[in-house]
Amino acid sequence: MTNENALLSLQSVGVKHEKRVLLNNIDLHIMPKEIVTIIGPNGAGKSTLLRVALGLMNADSGRIVRKKGLRIGYMPQRMTLNPLLPLTVERFLGMAVTGKKRGESHDIESALARTGVAHLQKHSMQNLSGGETQRVLLSRALLAKPKLLALDEPAQGVDITGQTELYELITQLRDELSCAVLMVSHDLHWVMAKTDTVICLNQHVCCHGHPEKVSNDPAYLQLFGRRHAEAIALYHHDHDHRHTVHGDIECDHHHD
Repeated sequence: MTNENALLSLQSVGVKHEKRVLLNNIDLHIMPKEIVTIIGPNGAGKSTLLRVALGLMNADSGRIVRKKGLRIGYMPQRMTLNPLLPLTVERFLGMAVTGKKRGESHDIESALARTGVAHLQKHSMQNLSGGETQRVLLSRALLAKPKLLALDEPAQGVDITGQTELYELITQLRDELSCAVLMVSHDLHWVMAKTDTVICLNQHVCCHGHPEKVSNDPAYLQLFGRRHAEAIALYHHDHDHRHTVHGDIECDHHHD
C-alpha cells in the first residue's frame, strides 16, 4: 500500500539476474526529511536496491512510485575517470549542470562551498584525495537541488576522521535542504547514532525500523553477531557527546 506522503515507495519489488535472486519482495517508503540507511553483508543487494529505487536499474516485479517532480541527487559508490583526460573539478561538475551558463558557475561554486571544498574548483580531479573526491561527488549530487539525496557508501576510501566529518555534513545537509536521505553504509556506529530508519537487507528485508529496535532484532543479531550488537548498545549508552563538522568533541552538558 502506497503512503501518500512518501517521496519514494517500493512495493513487493524483486530483481533477478539469470537464475539468481538479487532482491525479493522489497517494501520501502522514504518520507520527507527522513534519513534511511540500508545495511547488510556483502552481496546482500544494497547497491542494487538503491539503483532500482532511483530508476537506474529495472525491477523484474513489483511497483515503484516516486512523488511527481521529485528531484534526486545521486552519489554513486565509485566513479572511474580516465587518468589521461585532463578534467578540473569545475569542468567535471559542469557536465552535470543544465541551464544558463551564468547560473551554472554560481551553482557549482555554491555546491562546492556547501561541502567545504570551494578551494578545489580549479584543481584536477585526478589529483584529489579520497576524502576530497567524495566531497566533490557529494557536491555533484547537490547540483540537482534534491529533495532526496541518494548516497551509495559515501565514506568509501575516506580515513576515519574524514568519515566522521562527512557523515556529520550529510546530517547538516538534510537539515539545511529539508531533504530526505537514502543511503547505503557499512559504518554501523554512525548508522545507529544518526539514522531515523534502518533497513537490514539480505536479498529481502530482514528487519527495519528505529536503530535501537533493529539492533535487538534476532535477524540483525544473526547477520552481525551479538558481540557487535552489544558494542552498538554500549555506544548508544555512553555517547554523551557529539562531533562537530571538524571532528572536535562537544559534551552534552544535560547528561548529569
